[in-house]
Amino acid sequence: MAAPLFTALITPPPAATAPAHERFLHLVRLALAGGQFGKLLLSGPVGHGDGDGEDVERLTVRAIELRGEPALTFLWRHRTKDVTKNHAPEAGLAEIAALLGVRFRNAHLHTAAEEVQFAVSRKGRETLRVTRVEGAEPPAPAAHDKAKHRPLEMAHPVWSALGLTHLVKGEPALVPAMARKWKQINRFVEILSAAVDEAGLAGPVRVADFGSGKGYLTFAVHDWLQASGLDPRVTGIELRDDMVRLCNAVIEGEQLAGIRFDQGDVRTQAVQPLDVMIALHACDIATDHALHVGLQSGARIIMSSPCCHKELRPQMTLPAVLRPMLQHGIHLGQEAEMVTDSLRALLLESEGYRTQVFEFIALEHTSKNKMILAVKAQGAAAAALAARRPELLAQIAEIKRFYGLREQRLEQLLAA
Repeated sequence: MAAPLFTALITPPPAATAPAHERFLHLVRLALAGGQFGKLLLSGPVGHGDGDGEDVERLTVRAIELRGEPALTFLWRHRTKDVTKNHAPEAGLAEIAALLGVRFRNAHLHTAAEEVQFAVSRKGRETLRVTRVEGAEPPAPAAHDKAKHRPLEMAHPVWSALGLTHLVKGEPALVPAMARKWKQINRFVEILSAAVDEAGLAGPVRVADFGSGKGYLTFAVHDWLQASGLDPRVTGIELRDDMVRLCNAVIEGEQLAGIRFDQGDVRTQAVQPLDVMIALHACDIATDHALHVGLQSGARIIMSSPCCHKELRPQMTLPAVLRPMLQHGIHLGQEAEMVTDSLRALLLESEGYRTQVFEFIALEHTSKNKMILAVKAQGAAAAALAARRPELLAQIAEIKRFYGLREQRLEQLLAA
């Protein structure tokens, strides 16, 4: 969840002498407001957690987005069933406050940088312990000039020129058929916003978007960077000459600066210094070539949404224990996709990038919904990754051995 969604939750910090449960709740609020919240686990029940008459074993709380609004989802784990309930942020926090130490004796907060444990003894004594996550960097202090996620402005004439919006009673509105595309674009910019914060980028920011197509994302990135005062230098690179001409005509028509589109192929692209490398839906090994360009160019942020995983599937020699599961083509394809992107993530980590693989948009919007996000580690995190490099390379070798894989394109490119 992006930090801006929960900023209203910040409250003045309690005094150092305040009860442990008050200090714990304040840390929960800070984690939500700062986009650092992982999950909250409440355990050690002392009563019926949600009042439905069944014993509760534990409660897990996560931050979600529900119909475009921030929310907290509560998963009540019973002995015989699970029950999920969603709450608005303030109502959810009030519920947690009511449960803490009363219905549950223990609480464990996982954040990006810390683990916070709260406990209350049978005699009512409260304790609070904070442990830093090894290799994690402390979050940067809030600053007025820090890049924030701003939703894209629908009134920007670029969107009309690209067919995303039209006028309804004199006001810009989404073309109904483009509603899903608009949601994808805004979700992508939200992820980019968080990555820019993590990487600590300051302008000018050099971006290459490989396989830019009609330029929706390329224009969105330029628009957001410009609105954030980061002096964008954005280049969309596309094989199809008609798409390049169309996008450059929009630039000329709107007299935009700091953005251009070139015809080119990621597999033959000359390496130039970059801050952000984007490659969405680059087919099969084109994703590997794009990741390699990002690494060679020194990009601080690499964003890739892979598709058409074909390279590893015919190489895979299935271990005997997996053959009954993977005899079905759909399962074998899913396994090949998972192995491919796991190897890519491990290779990026071995090159010093903090890497995540996640679903960046709901499956209902697009089947190509996986994102590989890699941000160049800094400071203690960079040293921790460097120390782990032999371990990461050994993991890659073991995965290849297990599946009988002979080659993987990104690994070959790095070796060459």
